[in-house]
Amino acid sequence: MKSRQITVGDGAWTVRIDGPESRHSVLLLPDAGDAVDVYDRVCARLHTSDLRTFVLESIEGLDAAGVTAILDELGLPWVNVAGRGAGAALAWQVCAGGFGRFQSLVVADRGHPAVPGADGTVLDAKTRPVEVPTTLLVTKNLPRSVADTSGRFVYGEFRVVKVDVTNVATEADHELATEIVLRTSLW
Repeated sequence: MKSRQITVGDGAWTVRIDGPESRHSVLLLPDAGDAVDVYDRVCARLHTSDLRTFVLESIEGLDAAGVTAILDELGLPWVNVAGRGAGAALAWQVCAGGFGRFQSLVVADRGHPAVPGADGTVLDAKTRPVEVPTTLLVTKNLPRSVADTSGRFVYGEFRVVKVDVTNVATEADHELATEIVLRTSLW
């Protein structure tokens, strides 16, 4: 896996790039505090499905505009997005602002930022709906009711998949990879 350091504004982020040269790309956003290699097993599965992966090592200090700038620097005009935890929250926000730039969204552990979470807190009431096919993985960290309510903020095909784990990237990498592959297929 090769790494590339990308500077946006005052910050710098490392992106790990791997997989076959393909017109199908997946941007993976980790949760806060995730290990650098949290998506390695997911990526290995995605590579066998002819998908090229771009994994941010950390999202600390990154916002939606920063993600778009990173995609521009990487030369990715069209991408599938996946994330978990804080990375999922960022993925929702990124996809909400870029119709035509994103093919699909797969998120775990977080509902849409405008929906009250399990504790009743709304992360960002101003986040617009997404207009891409979306899959939301319900884990032990996300109540089904939050996932179902998030469907109001998806203007496209919406699926909810229950996975009885805490960390979908490490405990159910096969399930996460399968959901990403299903979303990258245009059939």
